[in-house]
Parts: sequence; structure tokens; C-alpha cells
Amino acid sequence: MRAVVQRVARGSVTVEGSVRGEVERGLVVLLGVGRGDTDDDAGYLADKVANMRIFEDGQGKMNLSVLDVKGSVLAVSQFTLYGDCRKGRRPGFSGAAPPEEARRLFELFVKELEKYGLKVATGVFREHMTVEIINDGPVTLLLDSKKNF
Repeated sequence: MRAVVQRVARGSVTVEGSVRGEVERGLVVLLGVGRGDTDDDAGYLADKVANMRIFEDGQGKMNLSVLDVKGSVLAVSQFTLYGDCRKGRRPGFSGAAPPEEARRLFELFVKELEKYGLKVATGVFREHMTVEIINDGPVTLLLDSKKNF
């Protein structure tokens, strides 16, 4: 499972002209589910996202988590994080999980975040979405449950 995590001042996702999820101060997480990912991967990434210290404290050091700052999370499913661009000019997506399994693990990731008491908004699975991200910092991090990076 892979995630692009961005610290944001604001984020929203719109589907067919209607805002479906939005957050103020917090995180936008673009989440890709890969073939072979398990419930453990969802739990690992949820724990990492909830507790990662990427918000500044009073001294300007990144010492606080989204929990500490009482922020929220906008989670958006994004299978393209498994796009393989090493060969040719069109990405291949054979590394992405099948849609049914990806949906189940995405929803589990959201539930795991909610167990921490976080407010979690989401996009709409398998729909075309417009995602607005006002990155704060900017702070953008890559996570991989298999620890490939």
C-alpha cells in the first residue's frame, strides 16, 4: 500500500460538481492499494499517518502529529500510485489491486484512522474526482507499507 501524504491548510474533493469531502488544517492522503496488500498494510499506514510528526510546534520544529493539532484527514483512493512508467510511454497498472479488494482495504484504512478519533473525509471510489490541495509548507511525504521507500 502506498500513500502520498500532504500537510494542508485546506483540501477538498469534488465529484460531478458537488463537494464530497473537505478538510481544513490537516492531511490529504492519496492512497493506492497494491496486489497482495493485506489488512496489516492498512493498519500500518493508518498508524503512520495518524502519528507522523509533521506539524510544527511552538519552536517551528516538526514535532506534532495530526492528532496533536486536532486536524482532520481527507483520504482519496488513487490506483495510479501503482503506475509503472519504466517501459514505454503509457503507464501500466498491473501492480494495483483489483477494484473490489482495493475498495475493501481503502475503507479499512479509513476505519483505522477513525479509531484514533480523527475526522476523516473521503472522495468517491472509482469516480472521476477533482482534488484541491492547498499544501502547507509545502510538506509532502511518500509512504509504502512494504517499506520500498
